[in-house]
Amino acid sequence: MGRSIKILAISGSLRQKSSNTKLMKAIITLAPENLEFTIYDGLGNLPHFNPDIDVDDGPPFSVGSLRSQLKEADGVLICTPEYGNGVPGVLKNALDWIVSSGEFINKPTSVISASPSPMGGDKAFDSLLLTLNMVNAVIVERGTMTIPHISFKLNTEGVITDPETKQGLLSLLKALEQACH
Repeated sequence: MGRSIKILAISGSLRQKSSNTKLMKAIITLAPENLEFTIYDGLGNLPHFNPDIDVDDGPPFSVGSLRSQLKEADGVLICTPEYGNGVPGVLKNALDWIVSSGEFINKPTSVISASPSPMGGDKAFDSLLLTLNMVNAVIVERGTMTIPHISFKLNTEGVITDPETKQGLLSLLKALEQACH
């Protein structure tokens, strides 16, 4: 077996029963053993972005923790819903804290937006890609997906029930793994 590849997994939702969080956890169970996932659980603890509090003696602890986890990761997996035709505010806030610090520079990143709507969260997906490109993340080729009608493809226990979706996610994981080498 090759070296372990560290992936930071981020859900763009704070909801307890979020389908995107369930999806993210289901993806982790599909991953090969050499992908070592850490689930980032501090999204709700980040202060509102304010460069005035990102001072010389260090950022707020929660911001420093996010930056540290991103720096240590070989790659990133983001699963996000779409709120109000865009990226959820908590996820955008987290990304705003990273704009000037550089942890996403050249970081292989896979992006998934899943939604109960027939559009699959396409507006959040597109907006997220714009932000990630701006912070110089490497968007993994064949490592992105929008998943429409997620409620028909993931059961209440968080198991992927749609074979086509499962196959697409396995391909995404393979692409993320290759991009991290």
